Amino acid sequence: MFQKYLRNSTEKVIHAINIGTMELANLRQTVFTPEFILLGILEQDESIVQRIIEDIVNEPVKIIDAISERIYALQPKNDEPTDVVNITLSPEVERVFELAMDESKKLNDKYISTGSLFLAFFNTEIMPASKILTDLGLNYLECLEALETLRNGVTINSRDSESQENFLKVYGTDLTELAQQGRLDPVIGREKDIARIIEILARRTKNNPIIIGDPGVGKTVLIEGLAQLIINSRVPETLLHKKIIQIDMTQVTAGAKFKGEFEERMKAIVDALVSSNGRAIAFIDDLQTLVDANGGGNIKAGDILKPALARGLVQIIGTTTTDSYKKTIEKDKALSRRFQPIILDEPTVDEAIKILEGVKEKYEHHHKVKYDNEAIQLAVRLSDRYISERQLPDKAIDLIDEAGARKHIFLITTPPEVKKLETEKTALKREQSDAFGKNELDLVVEVQKKINAIDNRLKELKNDWIKTKAGNENLVTAEDIAEVISQNTGIPLNRIVETESNKLKTMEDKLHKRIIGQEEAIVAVSNAIRRNRAGLKDSNRPIGAFLFLGPTGVGKTELSKALAEFLFDDETKIVRLDMSEYMEKHSVSKIIGSPPGYVGYEEGGQLTERVRRNPFSIVLLDEMEKANEDVFNILLQIFDEGRLTDSQGVEVSFKNTIIIGTSNLGSAHIFDLEKKIGFAGTNTKNSSYGLIKEKILEETKKFFKPEFLNRIDDIIVFHPLEREHIDQITGLLLKKLEVRIKNSGYTITFDTSIYNKISTLGYTPEFGARPLKRVIENYIENEISLKIIGGDFLKGDHIVVSLKDDTIVISKAAKKSKTEK
Repeated sequence: MFQKYLRNSTEKVIHAINIGTMELANLRQTVFTPEFILLGILEQDESIVQRIIEDIVNEPVKIIDAISERIYALQPKNDEPTDVVNITLSPEVERVFELAMDESKKLNDKYISTGSLFLAFFNTEIMPASKILTDLGLNYLECLEALETLRNGVTINSRDSESQENFLKVYGTDLTELAQQGRLDPVIGREKDIARIIEILARRTKNNPIIIGDPGVGKTVLIEGLAQLIINSRVPETLLHKKIIQIDMTQVTAGAKFKGEFEERMKAIVDALVSSNGRAIAFIDDLQTLVDANGGGNIKAGDILKPALARGLVQIIGTTTTDSYKKTIEKDKALSRRFQPIILDEPTVDEAIKILEGVKEKYEHHHKVKYDNEAIQLAVRLSDRYISERQLPDKAIDLIDEAGARKHIFLITTPPEVKKLETEKTALKREQSDAFGKNELDLVVEVQKKINAIDNRLKELKNDWIKTKAGNENLVTAEDIAEVISQNTGIPLNRIVETESNKLKTMEDKLHKRIIGQEEAIVAVSNAIRRNRAGLKDSNRPIGAFLFLGPTGVGKTELSKALAEFLFDDETKIVRLDMSEYMEKHSVSKIIGSPPGYVGYEEGGQLTERVRRNPFSIVLLDEMEKANEDVFNILLQIFDEGRLTDSQGVEVSFKNTIIIGTSNLGSAHIFDLEKKIGFAGTNTKNSSYGLIKEKILEETKKFFKPEFLNRIDDIIVFHPLEREHIDQITGLLLKKLEVRIKNSGYTITFDTSIYNKISTLGYTPEFGARPLKRVIENYIENEISLKIIGGDFLKGDHIVVSLKDDTIVISKAAKKSKTEK
């Protein structure tokens, strides 16, 4: 008769009996009583009985230990070891299983489970077990209610049903349980998307939603929001009391060393979902991992799921990115047809602000700070403007999270100067102690004076620190957000915080300090950038696209550097490509990267990869006329759409770049025209420049296609440099040399005659300002270097550069005597 009950019991019940038998052997008993079954149930890992007790009493561990101790105390002492052959069953054991079968029927179970077996022990026929349970504050009705709550409508329909339930706990996380505990962030502004998920889940067929969107737009958060709605009973009746179990596919595959082990785990998870009778909805983040996962075997996880999905036995919610959906899920037609796609777009700036206002309380509680409204708004607007490779709201949330962490650390960290003084004070106290031991009383007094001075200084610093902390009031402000984004993007802080209106008003003046003789070029570039900053320009295009034309050495590259310094406070923020290296048809692969299967595919393109890493930069395309026609076709997309897709399918944004192309087209005609016209006066000069510009533009239109020129914001023709410009540039170059020499530990002065001499030697109309640098290197820098290395000049010496008999002379200034000083 007893065997009949065992055949109708779950594997967990059999396991509990085995544990009870071992306990009986350990206690050297021979009669197997119901109390040993109770011990087996309590000592099982992941026991539902333990969870029942945890839900009812405050100290479940103490209760479980007390039950075990009382059962042990009831056993008579026996010195003889137990022989398994001699073990007998007490009549009460069979009665317990009869009662457990009755409890199973009440729960609509087909098999006796550990839960129904535990409930049987409350029957007064089962003594002394029922008395032990009731004496410790447990009662039948409370335990039955707890069991039903934990089951959540799941019935035991197979021998391994209890084990299957454990599979969901081991490899999944119950999001509804986390929502019940208040551990999920609130979901703001996604009501329509969640309503769409609910509609799909309520369908009769194809009721498996898959949310498709870029990383960071909030796909996972949608499901967390659904879990919160279920807990708050704000869903249709069909979804009430359902659980959302997030399955961790990495956990499922981890440690599956033997063939078939992974498949067994997946099959058990599917069986557990089926046996839940629709009460459990599986959520798989990054659903593409399900398609690829196979644990080293031949059968993939997706193939194990397909039959259950086809018959509608399980419901699954998935998330994936657009690229992953196309590459993996969409290709598997048998799987993709079971899912209903929901496209999740990036929220707008206003929507993202509302989302941050909704979640900020969680971050305030975590960091023990407060966020002002301006900081929240600035986090969204700055991240939208400066972090183009990521999506809202994720990138804005990261900003407020890091800003909160920085503020909290600042408030609790002792200032470095205070730490330094405290270290000094400790060292002085040791010195004072040693002096006291040696009876050096004068030294003790002297050291005490130093300690007193440090104490006074520490008091001042700590008071200042307290005032600073009080002034901060642990409030995260817009400045804190700006500091974080400056650190993350490398953009100078004043560039982010400062309102650029004043800076842009004086843009020409600042550029003129570095660029000589190119008034039209500076004005054209400044106007284009102001249009962009004022919002009058298409935000999807680059800040500006210019074509610089003119002879060599007139300042085309120098203006690019000056723009980088003005806009980004760093003249090295230039992505420079020599277009003479892109003369061949296949050179396009250099720009965007090699196609799949070719060498260098994983390295990315020379242009796309550098702009992706430095999205705020000047893109300088030198000698554009030498590039292949196919390269120009690629550049059209950048000028028009402000983006370019590389060979790996990654979209690179050029919206925060200024693109400058340089060319020497028509330069050969410039000096011929100058010789014919001459420069008699201002009017003649202006007419000469007009003719030069007309001639260069004419040649440019012949060479470049109209669709290319139409996408350029401005075509700028640079003036040939005249002698007066060379004189000014000479002054700038000598000033830079003076700074470099000062940084090396020397000082230098130039006689006024030197400026004219350098200008004369370096003036060659055909080559512009380039010869000037060579003249300064050959006549001044080389000579100074030789004298420094030869020991003629020492650190602190004053160097004089003068002209003697029309020859540049470099000497050391005589040191003044004390009387002269």
